[in-house]
Amino acid sequence: MRNLYYLLFFVAFSISGCKQETAPAAAKHTKTKNTIAYAKGLQLYRYDGYTVVKVTNPWPDAKETFTYVMQKKNGVVPDSLKQYTTVQVPLKTVVVTSTTHIPSLEALGVQNTLAGFPGTNFISSKNTRALIDSGWVIEAGANENLNTEVMIDLAPDAVVGFSISSNNKSLNALEKSGLKILYNGDWTEQSPLGKAEWIKFFGALYDQEDKANKLFTNIEKNYKEALTLAQKATTKPTVLGGAMFQDQWYLPQGKSWAALFLKDAKSNYLWADTEGTGSLSLSFESVLDKAENADVWIGPGQFVTLKDMADTNPHYAQFKAFKTKNVYSYSSKKGPTGGILYFELAPNRPDLVLKDLISILHPELLPGYEKHFFEKLN
Repeated sequence: MRNLYYLLFFVAFSISGCKQETAPAAAKHTKTKNTIAYAKGLQLYRYDGYTVVKVTNPWPDAKETFTYVMQKKNGVVPDSLKQYTTVQVPLKTVVVTSTTHIPSLEALGVQNTLAGFPGTNFISSKNTRALIDSGWVIEAGANENLNTEVMIDLAPDAVVGFSISSNNKSLNALEKSGLKILYNGDWTEQSPLGKAEWIKFFGALYDQEDKANKLFTNIEKNYKEALTLAQKATTKPTVLGGAMFQDQWYLPQGKSWAALFLKDAKSNYLWADTEGTGSLSLSFESVLDKAENADVWIGPGQFVTLKDMADTNPHYAQFKAFKTKNVYSYSSKKGPTGGILYFELAPNRPDLVLKDLISILHPELLPGYEKHFFEKLN
């Protein structure tokens, strides 16, 4: 599952709205309305003593929805909500299953509650790596095959999981063993701010909703400021993305997370007019025909040098962006065990991604800016 998750990111940004719903009928006296503004698969309703979290899109085209009740100390949950998974908050221990969950824990200052993680080598954060190296965070197997014995022994207050379908045998088995499974659908969001807003999910888990709201508001503010800055650009460079994988070239569809970043950075992404939020699978010839003279190439797979690219496929050198050395990648910025920073942090910090892209496409707008994720390939 972890490798599949990374492949999803590769094809989604190989250069890589709020859904209103009535609150549960049983809880009549809401403290707030749904507090989610951008994420389409998440809803939060705050009550006196507890918060109701609804995950409405845990995986693509999901027919299932999940409701969780976060019960605060001395909070009273009505009988009509006791059919749902109820978790005592703040959590004291947790197992999360995606590297995109790590930045939220760290931003809230609760990384010390992390008890286990499947595939610890993928984590790039220095703070959490220190916990792993000290033995505080235990290796928990693989996402599609969590180590049942380890997980039961850890007995976390909750397991925050993700799945590509309802048939996740590993998580289903752990739930039957008595562990509380909470599905997180951050990866299904397409809007940059929609993904980042899932920090509020973790805010509810730790009874830190106000702090999570404040953190997100700051990210939102920074993103909008960068968006305003980008509109001052007087040019719209043409952009090529992705690279060959086996015999197909994968790049983002026009409504995808990655393509929306490029739109906001005021570029002319050459496949912006395609429908869909996933990835396109194209022949080399069709990409060359359309993008041979593209100004910039962003996210050429896992390559970290131009030589690596040319050695793998000499035909890459036919593109203008390759010839002019205007190729940028996120793959060189890794943690000490090989985890790529972009995969972990970019969904949580779209403001930094947008600034990186603006500095690449319109360097005159951000003179002296040091890129957080991307580097120009040598």
